[in-house]
Amino acid sequence: MTTTKTFASAADLEVKKVSFDKLSDHAYAYTAEGDPNTGIIIGDDAVMVIDTQATPVMAQDVIRRIREVTDKPIKYVLLSHYHAVRVLGASAYGAEHIIASEDTRDLIVERGQFDKDSEIGRFPRLFQNVESVPDGLTWPTMTFNKKMTLWLGSVEVQLLQLGRGHTKGDTVAWLPQEKILFSGDLVEFDATPYAGDAYFKDWPQTLDNLAALKPEKLVPGRGAALQTPEQVQAGLAGTRAFISDLYESVKASAAQGEDLRKVYEATFAKLQPKYGHWVIFNHCMPFDVTRAYDEATQYPDPRIWTAERDIEMWKSLEG
Repeated sequence: MTTTKTFASAADLEVKKVSFDKLSDHAYAYTAEGDPNTGIIIGDDAVMVIDTQATPVMAQDVIRRIREVTDKPIKYVLLSHYHAVRVLGASAYGAEHIIASEDTRDLIVERGQFDKDSEIGRFPRLFQNVESVPDGLTWPTMTFNKKMTLWLGSVEVQLLQLGRGHTKGDTVAWLPQEKILFSGDLVEFDATPYAGDAYFKDWPQTLDNLAALKPEKLVPGRGAALQTPEQVQAGLAGTRAFISDLYESVKASAAQGEDLRKVYEATFAKLQPKYGHWVIFNHCMPFDVTRAYDEATQYPDPRIWTAERDIEMWKSLEG
C-alpha cells in the first residue's frame, strides 16, 4: 500500500439515494445505499423510530417520509447503540421517550463526547448541517437491561440485548407477530461492519442468537432492507464471515509476534478480494484491525477512540 489514503472517509462526498421500503403495515426501512439506516415501527397509536440519523436536519427527511404514511405521533426513539451517527438526530423527533440499554447509557457517560468529536471528524458527509446538533449528548430517558416489551396498541415490540458484538450495548427491536427484526449495526448487508468498539469473540454467537429468532425480514444497520428469509440468512452469514475472517487473520498474525502495521497489511490483503467491494471497506479496516489486535493481545474491552487517536492510528497504518 504505497499511496496515502485520505483520512478515514473525509473524501467520501457522494450523496446516496434514499429508499423508504414498506415491510409490513407496521414496519418501514429508511435506507441509503450503505449509509446508516433508520427503522420505523407504526403501532395503533404511536410511532417508534430506531436510530435517528446523524443530525436533526438529516432526521427531517425521515420525518417527512413517516408523515407520508401516518400522522400518528412519534412517541419513542430507540438507540440501537451509542455511536454519534446513530443518535445525534434524536432531538428532531420530539419523542416522549428515548430508549437505550443500560450498557448503552454507560457508554454514553464514559465515551459519548469522545465518540461525537471523533465521528464528526471521520465522516463529514454523514453529518450534514452539523450545526443543527444541539450542544451536549443525546441521553436516554428510559433504560432497560436485556429485555423490554412495549405495546403500541396491539403491536408488540420487544427490545432485546442478545449479546455483545458491534458494541457492548447493542439492542435489537423485534416484532414477534410479523417476524421482522431491526438489528442495528450487529448486521450489515453489502457494507463493511465497523468494529472499532466491537467484541470479536462474542459477535458470532450474538448473530446466532439473532438467527434463532428466525426473522423473515431484517433491517440491517447499513445496506438494503432484507425482505425474504433467504436474504436475511445472507445478511447474517455475510456479517458473521467478515467478523470471523478478520479476527482469525489478526489473531494468527499477532500470535507470530508481528506488529500492528504488519498485521494490518496482511489482513487487508487477505480480506480485500472477498469484501473490498463492500461500502466503507477502506474506512473501516484500520479501526477494525486495530480493535481486533487489541482484543487478541491485551485489551478485552475496547479502548476509547478520540479524534487524536484516530489520526495517529491512520498515520501509522496508512501513512
